[in-house]
Amino acid sequence: MYRNARRALFGLALLALSATACSTTGSAPPPASSTGFPLTLHAANGAVHITSRPAAIISLSPTATEMLYAIGAGHQVKAVDQDSNYPPGVPVTQLSGVTPNVEAILAQQPDLVVTAADTTGLTSHLGSAGVPVLSLPAAATLADVYAQLDTLGTATGNAAAAAAEVASLKSRIQRVVADTRAPAHATYYYELDPTYYSVTSSTFIGQVLGLLGLHDIAGSAAHAGSDYPQLSPESIIHADPAYIFLADTNCCGATPQTVAARPGWQTIAAVRNGHVVNLDDDIASRWGPRIVDLLQVVSAALDKGAAGTGTTSGSGAGSAP
Repeated sequence: MYRNARRALFGLALLALSATACSTTGSAPPPASSTGFPLTLHAANGAVHITSRPAAIISLSPTATEMLYAIGAGHQVKAVDQDSNYPPGVPVTQLSGVTPNVEAILAQQPDLVVTAADTTGLTSHLGSAGVPVLSLPAAATLADVYAQLDTLGTATGNAAAAAAEVASLKSRIQRVVADTRAPAHATYYYELDPTYYSVTSSTFIGQVLGLLGLHDIAGSAAHAGSDYPQLSPESIIHADPAYIFLADTNCCGATPQTVAARPGWQTIAAVRNGHVVNLDDDIASRWGPRIVDLLQVVSAALDKGAAGTGTTSGSGAGSAP
């Protein structure tokens, strides 16, 4: 999600994770079904007709890959794109989700292709070869996440497992929100890259962090026409955020130490109080089941901050939809 957003900003292109070891429910998923086919689903690229239960899925979206494994469809996945690196052991190839190669995709003989965006006419090209394409773009809300899991469940014959995953995801998010002790009126700066691109409260990540009672310093930048504004160092220093979340640790080497070394940043409350938090870029850039992992990292940082100040906004700062 957020790595894709960062790519879009720079003109490149556009938060139980396997059937066994990564199960989120702690038990075997409900059995898959081959009934209900043929069927027609409605996705971002229009009506998608699937004649039979897919047995050779290609995922060109890292988030879709995580979702497919979370709903027990991992054994149906034949190949994934070069950026899909979770869960461990996924069948990674050199296929690109950003610049898809139709011939390379067809060489894998798929019966369903899942992508995050159809910006290159993939639906038309593969459709002429009889291969359906399911486009599931970056989620704008948690409701979108749940809807995409349900859609993948229906498309792959794993509807019951998808419903169970949605219920589990909702429950775990609610538990994190309820257990979080957020410092009152805590503000944050969320860093997408070292040139100070950030997110507003209108974005998916802004809404998710808002569940924990956090307030985004980039919110006022929304009037500039972008939900992913580039802030100035001076504006960040002036805003004096209580927390800094770094979503550019893997890609760009950002750390609390490199942040503290920036001119003038030693005066920021987050730096002074040790509240600069490393995030895993991949988890922070995807809108799949590992949203809970992201929330848990942020929640732990807030709990630490609340313990240090002795002032909180109470547990369950927000309500998880």
